[in-house]
Amino acid sequence: MRELPLPEHFDASGVDAVWRVPYEDRAREARAWAERHHLGPADEDSFRICLLAVDVQNTFCIPGFELFVAGRSGTGAVDDNRRLCEFIYRNLGTITRIVPSLDTHHPMQVFHAIWLIDEHGNHPAPYTLVSAEDVAAGRWRVNPAVAAALGLDIDYAERHLTHYTHRLADGGKYDLTIWPYHAMLGGIGHALASAVEEAIFFHAIARHSQPAFQVKGDSPLSEHYSMLGPEVTEGPDGDRLGGRNTALIDTLLRFDAVVVAGQAKSHCMAWTIDDLLTDDVVRQRLAPRTYLLEDCTSAVVVPPAVDYTDEADAAFQRYAAAGMHVVRSTEPIGAWPGVADAVSHG
Repeated sequence: MRELPLPEHFDASGVDAVWRVPYEDRAREARAWAERHHLGPADEDSFRICLLAVDVQNTFCIPGFELFVAGRSGTGAVDDNRRLCEFIYRNLGTITRIVPSLDTHHPMQVFHAIWLIDEHGNHPAPYTLVSAEDVAAGRWRVNPAVAAALGLDIDYAERHLTHYTHRLADGGKYDLTIWPYHAMLGGIGHALASAVEEAIFFHAIARHSQPAFQVKGDSPLSEHYSMLGPEVTEGPDGDRLGGRNTALIDTLLRFDAVVVAGQAKSHCMAWTIDDLLTDDVVRQRLAPRTYLLEDCTSAVVVPPAVDYTDEADAAFQRYAAAGMHVVRSTEPIGAWPGVADAVSHG
């Protein structure tokens, strides 16, 4: 599992900016890079590694965008993506496939301000937490105009809000969070951060490996942090809001190692990992072969409104206790726990 040098086109100073990836130039360079370093097609890998890149999109990764994940350092996602790009390039011949997720939203969804109004018709501010108690007390109710626009019966919409906030509380999830409008389908915030997009494209051409994009989050009635399914899967009448992404789980089980990076450590990345651990069989099979890049993810921190750093760190401690490996992107993959033995016996 030899590490490669960084290609000349990679500019670490441009990770915090949005720009057009020159696909034809990068494709030509990737083919030459593969020939120079004797990189074969990914299908020929004897030890198969999957990289889950969770929501590495402009909306979360570029300063000034709607939900930039700053962490406590203030530059969290930028530093994370610089290290993630370097990890991909150094391990270009080792990573078999990259699976990026795309958080995908519309204006009228349960976690956007337009969905709720108070007794005066005012919408909640961004980062407002809406509990089951708030709904029961009448502090927030569904905006009738939203229900009408989406063809929802207002009685159903109100019952769903009550049901939804209770289900979040019963499942030990965060309260319903009103997020700033973000990752809007068709908008620039929805796209992958340019430097990461370039690295993924370069890998695809050099290794003949198609990225397996996972689109999530477009249901109007549920939050969808995890790549594996929405926060609440059923409505108040037992109606289906979304199911578990069993196809992705089946895909992950076919790899010898699953590497996880992306944003945010406290939300979409965390809930993805939590979902992997909920099924006993999946946990037993996947946990020992899952590697979390702790230096390629940060927690949501928006002073003075929210700071989820402690929750994110506690979650990583749970994952390690469950048998997953917390590693750093700068460590050689061949030195990671379990990898050397697996390769030598493969």
